[in-house]
Amino acid sequence: MNIYSNIWKLYVIKGLKWFMIVMPIVVLFFQENGLSLKEVMILQGMYSFMVATMEIPSGYLADVFGRKNTLILGSIFCFFGFLIISLSFSFWYFIIGEIILGIGSSFISGADSAILYDSLAESKKENEYTKVEGVAYGIGNFSESIAGICGGLLAEISLRLPWNVQVVVAGLIIPLTFLLVEPKKHKQNKLKKSFKAIWQVVKFSLVENKTLKWLIILSSSIGFSTLSLAWFAQPYFKSIDMPLKYFGFAWAFLNLTTGFSSINAYRMQGLFSKNSFLILLSLGISIPIFLLSKSTAILGLILITTVYIVRGLATPIMRTYINDLTPSNMRATVLSIRSFCIRVTFALMAPLMGWIVDVYSLGQSFLLLGIIVGITTLVASLKLKSLFND
Repeated sequence: MNIYSNIWKLYVIKGLKWFMIVMPIVVLFFQENGLSLKEVMILQGMYSFMVATMEIPSGYLADVFGRKNTLILGSIFCFFGFLIISLSFSFWYFIIGEIILGIGSSFISGADSAILYDSLAESKKENEYTKVEGVAYGIGNFSESIAGICGGLLAEISLRLPWNVQVVVAGLIIPLTFLLVEPKKHKQNKLKKSFKAIWQVVKFSLVENKTLKWLIILSSSIGFSTLSLAWFAQPYFKSIDMPLKYFGFAWAFLNLTTGFSSINAYRMQGLFSKNSFLILLSLGISIPIFLLSKSTAILGLILITTVYIVRGLATPIMRTYINDLTPSNMRATVLSIRSFCIRVTFALMAPLMGWIVDVYSLGQSFLLLGIIVGITTLVASLKLKSLFND
């Protein structure tokens, strides 16, 4: 089977994976079942903790046992995670579902981008990675946009109905993962099967290769900020008295902006130097989040949209920078280290930010997020500037 056929299969998998019907109403669903916003953030913190805990081992498994096998396992776990949540009514059952879903997501994370890059490399088209990754990311966002509208409309009937449909969507991914072809390059150059090998990759990524280390820190900071904003968007919509039926349309609009910017990211890559682009990313993420703490309803929606546009540009280009510095036999593990940093930060910070919203205000939570992200992204950008100039 042609290795290049992996590209369209990964496009379809990405589209289904991101067809998240539940996203526009997930916070409202948990609150309807008696959870406070702090408990909702604890749930998401647990999900992120499980993703973080399994992230590097799952990336290692993808490098050792194959990206295809890891994607198959991840899609099965995700299916059962959604199934458990859709049938649950209490905090502890939701926790179980989030744990299983987190394990599944960690197996998919890194392995999908790694098999995409290696498929292009084996086809002698690795120079197209930014464009192809941008298209894949765009498909995901367009899919989530459509899903957002559907989820908002289904929620008018019942807040549980979107979860029932999500189970079906998750089930459709499983047979597609079996159709993927494992790249020969990866088969011939796998990591050794030992925990020492994992440590060697971590050491390479976060100690030995300083440029890669600061790219991972910057990419992780941006990922943490956009992940946090995604979860606080619904409370924000609620705070400005947006009708429930419009939640899905607002979510769709945000993801469409991300999709369009990611598809055109490869064009933007050629307009700026690496140093200029990384500084623009840092400012484009941190300043709008900081300003959200004091914004009006209309201005707030504009600021959130700005962050989603920058997110669409950042993801494919940052992954390109990271992949270019990473050997094939450790690519999935390195990408998983990036995701690990995002998830462990969110797992630690999400309950605190949820508590701040419950006790103080949503604006205070945005203020804290803006300060943290502003400092980390600016420091990372300046470090990378000095490294690129060396």
